[in-house]
Amino acid sequence: MGNTIDLSIKPIKPKKISDQAFDQIRELIYRGKLKPGDRILAERDLARAMQVSRSTIRDAIQRLVTMGLVVQKQGRGTFVTAVDSKEETTIFKMMQQTQDATIDDLLEVRLGLECNAAALAARRADGEDIKAMEHSIEEMKKEIDSGRLGTAADTSFHMSIAYAAKNPIQILIMRNFYDYLFHGIRTSLEDLYMDGENIDSILKQHIGVIDAIKARDGEEARRAMNIHIDFVVQFYRRRTAEFRSG
Repeated sequence: MGNTIDLSIKPIKPKKISDQAFDQIRELIYRGKLKPGDRILAERDLARAMQVSRSTIRDAIQRLVTMGLVVQKQGRGTFVTAVDSKEETTIFKMMQQTQDATIDDLLEVRLGLECNAAALAARRADGEDIKAMEHSIEEMKKEIDSGRLGTAADTSFHMSIAYAAKNPIQILIMRNFYDYLFHGIRTSLEDLYMDGENIDSILKQHIGVIDAIKARDGEEARRAMNIHIDFVVQFYRRRTAEFRSG
């Protein structure tokens, strides 16, 4: 007989109800369905919707507060953490500490992160992930029909793919990137959303990424995301060059 191998197997424990409530709310934030600045439902409404006690919801909310994902405002409610002029994201602090780093450097890192996320999503995305991606496209189309495209729909798209990569570190890093990109350097990218041709290109690029993920083609998903992020990088570089020369 062969030797007995100790696999350190432990008894399976039922997941606490408060953990399940926490997971649901955190997922809404990570997927981009609850966006920075959004007010989440009151405790009693969440408790009713999830069919759990208010103390369960309170425990879940407190964990989200500890993680920095939400903030409670006296007399106003609980809000998804938003970056404003008084706050500094982790990425912002890193940029300050690394004196030689530029926004261009940041965008290059984003290129690697997002291409990898798209490739992983092509392998790991489930039905809910695909629905979230398709919903982000519908949001974009609605914004285009109304004559605008802002950061909300774009964030939903990228966060839905980050979540589909099923890597918690990837999700946290991506959330920090988007807090910084869409708040810390808003003025550097705002022109991207003001040009109709750019909006059409961005929508087509997003659809190309999602189509590759739905086809389970990791390499094509990586290539499609590379095309999209490089489009943003080149836009920023042209804008920077124009600013310096003008």
